Amino acid sequence: MSGLLFVVSAASGTGKTSLVKALLERVNNLHVSVSHTTRGQRPGELDGVHYHFAQKEAFLELVEQGGFVEYAEVFGNYYGTAQATVKEQLSKGHDVLLEIDWQGAEQVRKLFPESKQIFILPPSQFDLRQRLSNRGTDSVEVIEHRLGCAVEDMQQYSNFDYVIINDDFNKALHDLEAVIIANRLTLSQQANRHQELIMKLITPTTK
Repeated sequence: MSGLLFVVSAASGTGKTSLVKALLERVNNLHVSVSHTTRGQRPGELDGVHYHFAQKEAFLELVEQGGFVEYAEVFGNYYGTAQATVKEQLSKGHDVLLEIDWQGAEQVRKLFPESKQIFILPPSQFDLRQRLSNRGTDSVEVIEHRLGCAVEDMQQYSNFDYVIINDDFNKALHDLEAVIIANRLTLSQQANRHQELIMKLITPTTK
């Protein structure tokens, strides 16, 4: 039995990480693959929990070995998803969620065309600028640069299977959960996950 592979992407500041965190508290048997990154470890982050923090040389060596399902350079740092981890989880029947950018999603689409890909959009550019500003960690110049990059990122929405507008957090969370549940309830998934039960139900009983 193979699990489902979900991809969630969004521009920076859209609320993707918060939505995914809340989703994991509501949906069982859904595993997030912890990404590798070469960026510095931020206060409160744990190695192996939030990211696998790696030196650039070690990361690029894994790239050469074909060790990533996807990887990308974002704002001068590399991010990647280990191929072995994803395949192991899927082979065990676990559903896997990748929280990655659109470039990574594009790479995953080529290796796993059956993956279900979800894009999160903000309600407006004004709202997105406010969210980026509220972080309080970047200068005005950096915020404007990030907003410009975000607009380019959002142009990729049409390559995804589902689009969710994160205007109201609870509604967006409900929509995200609905995508997961709906894909679990398809004929192929139900027939695969409950084969024994279904065969018993459709087999005529003898008197």
